[in-house]
Amino acid sequence: MKARSYRMTTRAEAAEETGRRIVAAVQALIVERPYPEVTLEAVAARAQVTLQTVLRRFGSKADLVAAAAKEGAARVEAQRSAAVPGDLPGCVENLFDHYEEWGETSLRLLAQEEAFEAIAALVEQGRATHAAWVERVFARELSEARRTRSGKIRRAQLVAICDVYTWKLLRRDLGLTRADAERAMLGMLEALCRSSS
Repeated sequence: MKARSYRMTTRAEAAEETGRRIVAAVQALIVERPYPEVTLEAVAARAQVTLQTVLRRFGSKADLVAAAAKEGAARVEAQRSAAVPGDLPGCVENLFDHYEEWGETSLRLLAQEEAFEAIAALVEQGRATHAAWVERVFARELSEARRTRSGKIRRAQLVAICDVYTWKLLRRDLGLTRADAERAMLGMLEALCRSSS
């Protein structure tokens, strides 16, 4: 009985590891290729499994992409939730930790959102996560004027300053080091927060 239980546990662990490899494969391919080129055959080859294994585990490309999005969203949520409201330098560092890991993926998805419904859903989820992060870490700055026109403008300013395109502009387009880019974003946020107090 003990040997059978061990075999079942080993099989379950192997199946879990296979699932993780397949999800990691589709996540990597979505970053590297246009969405139509992310085929189940390519995923299987990247994960070093058969196409049948991918189909048996996830059923379809849409279901696989949804599973990969869910796993990625959980990792992003865990990382972004570490930002402490009121600690502006820490919040900027948290944001840059996120963008240094996920920025290129985000930009690749944004470039394809109008062409593919599945990508549009991922992008919309990312926007919602970003807006929720801004509202949480800048709750004090947004609390009093939340329902006013100026409060809506202030929220839009914070969302824009902290956006992945601002990171891209500072890091990729202008070629700033991470430290200098963080200082630039922090300066914009400090100026905005001073003007609201």
